Amino acid sequence: MLRYTLMRLGILVGCFVVVWGLVYSGIAPRGLGSSNGMWIVLLSLVLSAPISYVVLRKERDRASVQIVERVDRAKANLNANRNQEDDAVDEAARAQGQAS
Repeated sequence: MLRYTLMRLGILVGCFVVVWGLVYSGIAPRGLGSSNGMWIVLLSLVLSAPISYVVLRKERDRASVQIVERVDRAKANLNANRNQEDDAVDEAARAQGQAS
C-alpha cells in the first residue's frame, strides 16, 4: 500500500513540475491574480488522476489484494476470539450446573 501511495505521489509531483514549467514558459495560461499557485496545483491534480488510474492499475490491484487479505485475517481472529469466549462461558455454565 505504501508503494502505491508513493508511486501516486510521484506522478502528482511529476505533473506538478510539468504544469509549472508550462505555465511559467507561457504555454499554459496563468491563473487569475494571485491564484497562480492554486491553479498549478489544481491542474496537476486533474492531470495526475487519470494518469495514475491507467498507469498504476496493476499496483492498485496488488494493494487491494493485500487489503482483502488483512481484512480476512482480522475477521478470522475475531471469530476465533468469539469462539474462545463462548467456550469459556459454556464451561463456566457447566461447572456451575455440576456444583449445584
